[in-house]
Amino acid sequence: MTIIEKILASHSNQATVKPGDIIDVFIDARAARDFGGANVVKNLVDNGLSIEDSGRTVFTFDCNPGGSDQKYAANQHYCRLYARQNNIRVYDVDAGIGTHIAIDKGLAYPGSTFVSTDSHANIMGAIGAFGQGMGDQDIAAAWAKGAVWFKVPESVKLNLKGKRPANVTAKDIVLNLLSIFGANKLLGYSVEMAGDCIENLSLDERITISSMATEMGAIIVLFTPDKRVLDELEQLTGNRYTPVIADQDAVYADSFDIDISKFVPMVANPGHPHDNTPVESVMKTKIDSAFIGSCTNGRIEDLRVAATILKDRKVAPGVVLKVVPSTDQVWQQALDEGLIKIFKNAGALVSNAGCAGCAAGQVGQNGPDEVTISTGNRNFSGKQGKGYVYLASPATVAASAVAGYITTPDEIPSEPAVFGRKAVTTTAEIKTKAPAAEVKTTVEGRVWVIRQDDIDTDMIFHNRYLAITDIKEMGQYTFDNLKGYEDFARKAQAGDIVVTTKNFGAGSSRQQAVDCFKALGVSCIIAESYGAIYERNAINAALPIMTYKAGMIEEMELETGDIIRVDFTTGAFSNLTKGKSTTINKFYDAQLQVYKNGGLL
Repeated sequence: MTIIEKILASHSNQATVKPGDIIDVFIDARAARDFGGANVVKNLVDNGLSIEDSGRTVFTFDCNPGGSDQKYAANQHYCRLYARQNNIRVYDVDAGIGTHIAIDKGLAYPGSTFVSTDSHANIMGAIGAFGQGMGDQDIAAAWAKGAVWFKVPESVKLNLKGKRPANVTAKDIVLNLLSIFGANKLLGYSVEMAGDCIENLSLDERITISSMATEMGAIIVLFTPDKRVLDELEQLTGNRYTPVIADQDAVYADSFDIDISKFVPMVANPGHPHDNTPVESVMKTKIDSAFIGSCTNGRIEDLRVAATILKDRKVAPGVVLKVVPSTDQVWQQALDEGLIKIFKNAGALVSNAGCAGCAAGQVGQNGPDEVTISTGNRNFSGKQGKGYVYLASPATVAASAVAGYITTPDEIPSEPAVFGRKAVTTTAEIKTKAPAAEVKTTVEGRVWVIRQDDIDTDMIFHNRYLAITDIKEMGQYTFDNLKGYEDFARKAQAGDIVVTTKNFGAGSSRQQAVDCFKALGVSCIIAESYGAIYERNAINAALPIMTYKAGMIEEMELETGDIIRVDFTTGAFSNLTKGKSTTINKFYDAQLQVYKNGGLL
């Protein structure tokens, strides 16, 4: 049998298995991340399932280890609560990438089985273990039953022959392989790596190659651990492992002999990890940012390579370099070795351990049209932001960050490339027009009466939406953090008027808390008083706001749904539904002037 057949047979109470067999595979370690973990728990709870073995079950919070996204923070806390109830270990936001923790902590080991909600769980092939990324229901089943069904894949063997060129890194090896096999020629296969040069690869280098099995379409890329790797695993975990080795007469669907001596430093062009080209073909492509990290290249050896290049150098002017170690243990080692100081002296941002930009949850994202060179494993459109992402080795990324354009360590210029001047554009169409000759100073509409003091800007427009700059997108989030009014945006109609009490708009300076009402077509807000910044923001944006003296709501018998009319210039206020009238505070002169101008600008 092949390596994967032996591992699967030993975990399914079978003497032998063959490709195509469908078997129940016992899973030694079962993980769920902050991405997907909450859904795993939901599947368990909704189906009345319990944990088969909490000692084999873990959470790993690596997609957004800062909890900077409200939804991630909520999911993480939900998982923590479930973990406390069920005695499940949590490798929390201070730990790092779950698959790397599994290797370093001995959760996965040669010959073992591992599943996670991480599509790169097949990184376990680096240590001769079976690993698979699976969906929420699959992981829930593994947690509840201890096993999952699996179809035994066919195996192929890649024999790398010849001498590896000195400037070809592990990342270059896998990018060269992707240029040969693309994203589907190895689809569904278990790939075994062989050849003299393979035996010289370190654990970190094997992790880099196995990490991109998913991008090659393979089930897994498996290495047979040699003494060097077994020694390193023993140093990390304290355990001595016996590797699973393929039989001499193992049957492979195919075998490929590949001359590694012809490999060159590569990059993947934006959009597809398999769209590869030699670095020299894109030399001097100007970059805006660079990223070193991810489960593919966040190990200590990767950071050492980058530090060697960055030592006594500076990141090019205007270029942003972000460095994210894979685990806290790697972070600490980089600190002890002085690598963090080198990165900081070079001008890099060093973040806490985690997946970073690859998972769209931490540092590493780029903006529209931003050109990034990254050590990640994926550069699909939108994966690491809305810009363009080239994939490359840590050596190429570090050299490019210093040069200001894509280059190799031996081609770093004495003076970095600088950005030319470029006009800043806007998505809005700018039209030159005279202010309207006349604007409406009396409005009539349905009223919302909200009897609550101190409604702050987070209640009006939560900070999780602050990245929104298009006013047309803001209205839908109005009041979605105000208890009892979460459906306001869905029910509001153009021309509606909001009447509330004291200190409306307390808190932050966010303009969106004003603009969201304009987006909905709210014609006026009336309150006893406003937060000082909010009042200015509203006036400057030409959102009509007015004030009244305490008792007016009762005097006018105001109820949500009444139709009211208000005159900004006189303060005349009428509840047309109840037939009652009064006077509130009119616009003051400066306010009226800004309003008639259509806003401060």
